[in-house]
Amino acid sequence: MPALIRDVNRADLAFVLHVGDMQADGAGYTSGALPCADATLAMRKAQIETLRHPVILTPGDNDWSDCHRAVPKGFDPAERLAKLREMFFQGDESLGQRRLRLVRQSADPRYAKFRENARWEHGGVLFITLHMVGDNNNRGRTPEQDAEYAERMAANLEWMKQGFELAARGGYKAVMIVTQANPYLEETWNAAFKRRMRIGPPFATPFGFADFLAALEQEISLFERPVALVHGDTHFFRVDKPLRFAQDPRAYENFIRVETFGSPYVHWVRAIVDPDDPQVFSFRPELVRAK
Repeated sequence: MPALIRDVNRADLAFVLHVGDMQADGAGYTSGALPCADATLAMRKAQIETLRHPVILTPGDNDWSDCHRAVPKGFDPAERLAKLREMFFQGDESLGQRRLRLVRQSADPRYAKFRENARWEHGGVLFITLHMVGDNNNRGRTPEQDAEYAERMAANLEWMKQGFELAARGGYKAVMIVTQANPYLEETWNAAFKRRMRIGPPFATPFGFADFLAALEQEISLFERPVALVHGDTHFFRVDKPLRFAQDPRAYENFIRVETFGSPYVHWVRAIVDPDDPQVFSFRPELVRAK
């Protein structure tokens, strides 16, 4: 982590996006900082605050929804989510030594608790964070967690809809959506294409990202300008165009997906925004040397 922070601090960046999972999965804990504990969260926040750039964070499943399985002590996921919001999402500015003004969804009284959903503008691009987490988005575990999922996804879909409406109305060149979860875009493929690419049946039922994928297709189709989805979760760096739907097996040409590095690969990805480029976005892996 110190080498990563030094590397990022040396770079000339407008801001830094952190796609969640600030800590290890608590189920595999053996030693060191206890995942999900207040002290561990405070340590991670202190590390984030050493970055000289604005830092915008979106939560991950390791940060709250999987905390029930932490060892040697499990935590209540709902209580951990409340603690995350208290510690990391107060005020209307980013984290980091240089602050960036954000518009938070919590400004709308209907969505007052969803402080983690934010948006801002840079270089003619609208950036939007959506709070979706890995491990099926906290769906299909308990009735209480299903209720949390439903409330949070209603907020997410409304926030994304408002963002695209603003981008279209304001003449933005592109939109970038930032979330932690891999929403398994391959689930949009028809059966023939899944067989061709050796993709099996859905990994979870009920599927925690179905509503998001349907809404994303609609927004991309209407917007017609470049859209990037940046996520973490499955620890497999890639830049691709995987979004296909059964009614039209072609890839959406105005959509690109970027998955960031994950442990044990402690690297970062540089996003380059050029509003004069028809594609607007380009991405470059930045490999951190251990020393």
